[in-house]
Amino acid sequence: MTYFPLQTRYDSMSYNRCGRSGIKLPAISLGLWHNFGGVDVLENCRAMLRRAFDLGITHFDLANNYGPPYGSAEETFGQLFHQDFQSYRDELIISSKAGWDMWPGPYGDFGSRKYLVASLDQSLKRMGLEYVDIFYHHRPDPETPLEETMGALDNIVRSGKALYVGISMYPPDLTLQAAKILRQMGTPCLIHQPNYSLFDRWVEGGLLDVLMEEGIGCIVFSPLDQGVLTNRYLKGIPKDSRAGKPDTYLEPEDITKGKLTMVRQLNELAQKRGQSMAQMALAWVLRQPAVTSALIGASRVSQVEDSVATLNRLDFSQAELSSIEKILAG
Repeated sequence: MTYFPLQTRYDSMSYNRCGRSGIKLPAISLGLWHNFGGVDVLENCRAMLRRAFDLGITHFDLANNYGPPYGSAEETFGQLFHQDFQSYRDELIISSKAGWDMWPGPYGDFGSRKYLVASLDQSLKRMGLEYVDIFYHHRPDPETPLEETMGALDNIVRSGKALYVGISMYPPDLTLQAAKILRQMGTPCLIHQPNYSLFDRWVEGGLLDVLMEEGIGCIVFSPLDQGVLTNRYLKGIPKDSRAGKPDTYLEPEDITKGKLTMVRQLNELAQKRGQSMAQMALAWVLRQPAVTSALIGASRVSQVEDSVATLNRLDFSQAELSSIEKILAG
């Protein structure tokens, strides 16, 4: 059936300025890290992408090795893009990344110019795109000179294969160095993608300050701690959950009793706020002035809808923030 997106898709989504750039991103973006691979049901993938766009989510985030198997999330997205979204390309922000292992041998990992350029060429082919809007280096490379990695990103923009570039998981000092190198080349760093959640707050140790000072946007991944900060695991590990499936990065042993105790207490606070646990966790990261967008994962349409409904309540009282800190302190 031909897809016609809702005419009201831009009515309720919030769009935030990405650093000091001309780009705005939706407050909630959709990541295809899990549940869009070759092992997943195509029609469920289609339903989630369609509903996301209908709700004003204009940013879809991928990487070369998302799946499983590696590359299959981009293939899935490419197939659905050409069937459903091609007419709306100019309304979308599509991103991909490279920096983790992708193919065998010494040229399929980390941050060399050869790897980054070859990886993006492969990603564009899998998705059937002429360019991506944002291309990231996925993690720091301790062996490749930063000038080479940033030079590759600069070259990628000048070649027309990406409109903007970003970095992911760079610590504050390397972020400053990377931003300076890119700025000198004339290709500013648009955005940084770190993990950030109630349970993982490393970015508060200087990175958010750097991003504000440098005018770099911030899109946080795993704001729900891969689903732990939801109601999914309050009564055990469902077979269809991320921790219950093979080939994911969340293991059953990651769902500790201590975490579940905190989640139950946080869930009680969320209910008092009139929110789901997931909505409160998303609102908590979005409260940071440096955070442009929260990147969610989803396995069903209802999770996309629940995440977008976060925008109905983003404010926190000082008493609520104090209660959260007390819970997290154990």
